[in-house]
Amino acid sequence: MSEQLRDAIEKAGITRYELAKRTGVSECSLSKFVLRQRPGLSFDSLDRIGLELGLVFVKKKQPKPKKRS
Repeated sequence: MSEQLRDAIEKAGITRYELAKRTGVSECSLSKFVLRQRPGLSFDSLDRIGLELGLVFVKKKQPKPKKRS
């Protein structure tokens, strides 16, 4: 999920500075996250970034293991 979010931030068409202003997430935190210098962001930050970028987080269904007979 982190890679997808990094990709969405990079392709958003706005600077990290502008995204930081719009979301209240510090530009430093955004930059460290995008540059992989920080392992993650808080759920609150993820929510604000997701809303601003129009993202929807969807859980993929995992295939059920096959039963052995």
